[in-house]
Amino acid sequence: MQVSVWDERYSGDEYFYGTEPNAFLVSQHALLKPNMRCLAVADGEGRNGVWLAEQGLGVLSVDSSPVAQEKAQRLARQRNVKMRFAQVDLMQWDGGGETFDVVAAIFVQFVGPAQRPQLFANLLRFIKPGGLLLLQGYTPRQLDYKTGGPSQVENLYSETLLREAFADMDILHLSEHDDIIREGSGHNGMSALIDLVARKLE
Repeated sequence: MQVSVWDERYSGDEYFYGTEPNAFLVSQHALLKPNMRCLAVADGEGRNGVWLAEQGLGVLSVDSSPVAQEKAQRLARQRNVKMRFAQVDLMQWDGGGETFDVVAAIFVQFVGPAQRPQLFANLLRFIKPGGLLLLQGYTPRQLDYKTGGPSQVENLYSETLLREAFADMDILHLSEHDDIIREGSGHNGMSALIDLVARKLE
């Protein structure tokens, strides 16, 4: 059911979330070094994975939707970058034992409290010791703005939730803030956001 919902969302000619990278991800540019290995999870139509590849990172872009991945591959060709793609169910995928210097998890709030510990554990498993998690999501105030994101309050994040979930990491930055974002028709307008930058302990 989930895959077909996302296939429908991505089925138009336009890029639902645009083709420009997420602003929070771009703001962490100083942490990104050429030849780092990066996993872009739930990367959709590829705007973030392609940008990461443009910075010289070796990117694996994963998503559950084949429709999204086809558009992501098209965007990569248009931008003339080389990267890898895999259609996976993030809740079941083991990564083939591969680990990464960076995991980018931008708006991955597609599960509720029951499945969230498994999702977060999967993200942690993909990060090398000393590697980084770059995560942005929505807070419950987003339900007032209605400018994108899930409609279920239980899927949204708070500072307390993320601090507890990633307590075993070195949290370098954790902040809730309201900002205007322009990411295609999918995310457009004043938004209630939360940013996390965390390093996996050696």
